[in-house]
Amino acid sequence: MSMDTLFSICNFAVLPFWILLLFAPGWKWTQRIVHTFMLPMALAVVYLVLAVMNFFGGEGGFGSLEGVMTLFEEPGAVMAGWIHYLVFDLFIGAWEVRDARRLKIPHLAVMPCLVFTFMLGPVGLLLYLILRWSMRRAFVLDETPAAA
Repeated sequence: MSMDTLFSICNFAVLPFWILLLFAPGWKWTQRIVHTFMLPMALAVVYLVLAVMNFFGGEGGFGSLEGVMTLFEEPGAVMAGWIHYLVFDLFIGAWEVRDARRLKIPHLAVMPCLVFTFMLGPVGLLLYLILRWSMRRAFVLDETPAAA
């Protein structure tokens, strides 16, 4: 399979999950589909295969910026890096939705954070954490239920 085909498959695989997070966060199927680990695990297996095939024994490495740039000259390594983004961004987006629901933060306020998390991962997380802090005045990321 070509890297272009794999890229398209992985990108399209995450889109329904993001759509559910954005537009149907409370739907029972969103809970059953998005908040399980099925897709992240499947993508993690693809990542593992690509990482083993491309990160070990080749040129470059993670010890310096130059080494990383050399490593990511290989399309398989770039694909592994892209899957890394897809998995972690989706994981963070799902956490944002769960956390916001637990803390009773209105979903409409969370939606822009999700879009940014999907497009620019850390920026979306930063926006969500700012939103969370502004509404809850708490920096602690505990998992205890919010007071009713």
